[in-house]
Amino acid sequence: MSWLGKLGFGLGGRAATEASSAVAQGPDEDAPAAGQEFAQFGAGCFWGVELAFQRVPGVTKTEVGYSQGSLHEATYEDVCTGATNHAEVVRVQYDPLACSYDDLLQVFWARHDPTTINRQANDVGTQYRSGIYYYTQEQEKAARETMEKHQEVLDRKIVTEILPAKKFYRAEEYHQQYLEKGGRFGSKQSAAKGCSDPIRCYG
Repeated sequence: MSWLGKLGFGLGGRAATEASSAVAQGPDEDAPAAGQEFAQFGAGCFWGVELAFQRVPGVTKTEVGYSQGSLHEATYEDVCTGATNHAEVVRVQYDPLACSYDDLLQVFWARHDPTTINRQANDVGTQYRSGIYYYTQEQEKAARETMEKHQEVLDRKIVTEILPAKKFYRAEEYHQQYLEKGGRFGSKQSAAKGCSDPIRCYG
């Protein structure tokens, strides 16, 4: 794992060609399981964001990865250079009979500061931007409505981008369910449904 990358000192990285960018900017064509739906959110470092969604009743699967960028098959090291314009995202699969999209939006808004540009706490870079990436017009409508409601109670402008979900690049396996597995300090955090334990962002 590249801790230099986490601190914003990414080295190297591959340049995106026009063809590579066209593929990366295409829609997310993966399909959720039967009877399930997808949602996709960027809210800073994806480790803590994923754990928050893992705990939501009705969420059946979570994956962390990279989206909205210009490089096909981007890796963590590529994204950390800041040159690919990817966001760290969590793709959530949920059962709409057990969990509404509004429930997921509530977790999204509560989990991060949507008024900071390309930053969450000490994590700085375009990959940490705030974003809601929708799969349907209904999701887009709900996202915009909740953003308006949140703006009414904040004294700073919300900078969250609301855009169509684009091709999702699943992050390396060690990033998946990172905090549930123990994080950087080996101290596992509960992903149990309804758990309200404080989330330690790095383990």
